[in-house]
Amino acid sequence: MYAFWITRNYRYGYGLFASNGILFNHESPRRGETFVTRKITRALAAIKAGKQSDLYLGNLDAKRDWGYAPDYIAAMWKMLQHDQSDDFVVGTGESHSVREFLDEAFGYLNMDWHDYVKIDPRYFRPNEVDFLLADWSKAQKALNWEPRVRFYELVRIMVDAD
Repeated sequence: MYAFWITRNYRYGYGLFASNGILFNHESPRRGETFVTRKITRALAAIKAGKQSDLYLGNLDAKRDWGYAPDYIAAMWKMLQHDQSDDFVVGTGESHSVREFLDEAFGYLNMDWHDYVKIDPRYFRPNEVDFLLADWSKAQKALNWEPRVRFYELVRIMVDAD
């Protein structure tokens, strides 16, 4: 929050070209291994290779607006090229649950995640936000930006990489 407000302060107070990008979950094969998307795709690869038998997760009903990181980089580049600095939300406008991510990832390899996923209370977050969804319409209008890679393709990119 400090970075957001100090950016606005300098933009309006000193006339600097300074934009904020509020980026919803941006995923790729480079995502850290502790994030749920990457945890799923890495475990799936290990299960498929016979190196792992189970995957432990928490809340499967949490919904996120997951997008492809290179698309978000393109949005940030467009922010920097825009005539005026501003604040922009970057996302896909689609929200999918962890359960849907499992369906797509395991289904892509013709596997049933129910055979491998175990729920572990340690992975439930006390302050979990159950639903996140971006309104990226301002970025679409002002920057002529939109996400190119949708959820199902994103999951497959990540599974293929792992």
